[in-house]
Formats: sequence, C-alpha cells, structure tokens
Amino acid sequence: MESTSSSIFKFGRHGVKLFGVESNAAASSADSYTPPPKPLLIASPCDEGDYAVVLFLHGYLLYNSFYSQLFQHVASHGFVVIGPQLYSISGPDATEEIKSAGDVTDWLIGGLSHILPTQVRPILSKLSIAGHSRGGKVAFGLALGYTETRLKFSALMGIDPVDGMDKGKQTPPPILTHVPHSFDLKVPVMVVGSGLGEIKEEPSLPPLCPKGSEPQGDYGHADMLDDETKGIRGMATYCLCKNGKAREPMRSFVGGIMVAFMKAYLEGDNKFLMAIRDDPEIAPVELSTIAFL
Repeated sequence: MESTSSSIFKFGRHGVKLFGVESNAAASSADSYTPPPKPLLIASPCDEGDYAVVLFLHGYLLYNSFYSQLFQHVASHGFVVIGPQLYSISGPDATEEIKSAGDVTDWLIGGLSHILPTQVRPILSKLSIAGHSRGGKVAFGLALGYTETRLKFSALMGIDPVDGMDKGKQTPPPILTHVPHSFDLKVPVMVVGSGLGEIKEEPSLPPLCPKGSEPQGDYGHADMLDDETKGIRGMATYCLCKNGKAREPMRSFVGGIMVAFMKAYLEGDNKFLMAIRDDPEIAPVELSTIAFL
C-alpha cells in the first residue's frame, strides 16, 4: 500500500524544474513570443511527455513563491503547475484579480509551450484551476464565468477558500451568495478546509480565514505554504492565524489530494482518491468526516 495509495503524499517520480517568467511589462522587446500578462512561477516535470496543466492562484497579499514546495510536489506527479502573481497590492474587490486570472488563462494557448522545456507538452484540454484563500474565491469566480475565457476548465479546487471578512460580509464580487444552486458548475469540484484558520494568533489582528467563510479541519490556514516564507508578508502568515506544529504534513496532504483529484477526473485513474476515502489514515493529517444535510 505504501508504494501506491499513500505515495501521492510524497514527492513523485518526475524530476521538476521550477522557474519564473517575467510579465509583458518587464520583458525585453527582443523576445520572440508574447510574454504573460502577469509574472509566473512554474513547476514542470522534466521528463518528456504530455501533461495536464493546473493554474494555481495565490492567497490575499501573498507571493506565488510562497507555494514553491507545493507546486513542486504536484509537478513531480506529472502535472504542469502555473502560479501567476496576480498583484502586489490589492483592496477588498477581487474583480480585477478574476480578470487578470482570465487573461493568464487565455495567454496559455499561445504562450505556455514557448517557455516549458522542449520535451514537455502541455495538454490544455485538461486544464484545472485551483486557489488558496482569496485565490479560491478568484478561482470560483473564474470558473463561474465572471470573466469569459477561451479555455475551459476541467476541474476546480478550492484550498481553504475565503470570500469576505466574515459570514454574510462578502467582498465584491460576492461569489458565496448562499443562494441555492448559485454554484452552477459543470465540472468536478473539490474543497479542502482547515480548522485553525478562524483562530487568531495575535488578539489585536484579524484572522486570515474568518469564521463561517471556510470548511473545517485540523490545520492552519497557511500550513500549505513553504516551510519558510520570508519578508513582512511571509511573517504575517505565521502571526495572523494559529498554525499547526509544522507545515509539511498539511502541505503534503494538499499536494497529494490535488494529485488524487486530478488523476481521477482528468485521467480516469481514481484509485488514489478511493484509497483515501476508504482509509483516511493513509493521509499525513487527520481528516474530518463531513455530513451533508
């Protein structure tokens, strides 16, 4: 079982190349292709092959580089991970972030193959979108058509998604409206939650993930980030919310469950997802049972 069902929670068989790509605002005019509309952090398998692609959107005021270990985990299992830096500074309205994510999505059509290793062939017909924290809100907004894209998504993943400052206090545009059937999505959807996100680490500061705006679990809202997140924003990920004892277990789980979900719904291989359902103890974190009413 160790070599099959639980292997997705460890680094996969592919070597990984992690690299950044400048946006069209910073690229040289001598470039032979059109650069992306936003800076990108990309994790790609090194081996020759055809690989599904996942667009991963960062959390509020975070850097895409804070997810480098998660990106490499997912890529090592045979996926190309694209992490745009949607902004440096942003207010409460996520409308422009949704538009920017849509611009990056459409850029993939003509731009992605130019920057990947020559032996790596992206399969854009198998494109997933994922987002952490407010990036989850943006991912849902894009999947719901708040901005039109030429490419269509085959799967959607929300990693501890957040929509607003508190329950009933959504920031624009309101994605989580609490209106029945408002999530009219035609693709498979997975949401991963944590239980410590609503607990403040510093009483004078707001939590990163307010109560009522996220699912429940047992780890902190930032525990899927890199082991070290530097700078003022990196320090904020430690002090705004209560975290688990270490980030590695939750990050390994998030990477593994993303891989299991995409393999099931993009590649038709559901053995990993079913193994987790049948034996939750193979996961590196304790999983909660969710009851549907």
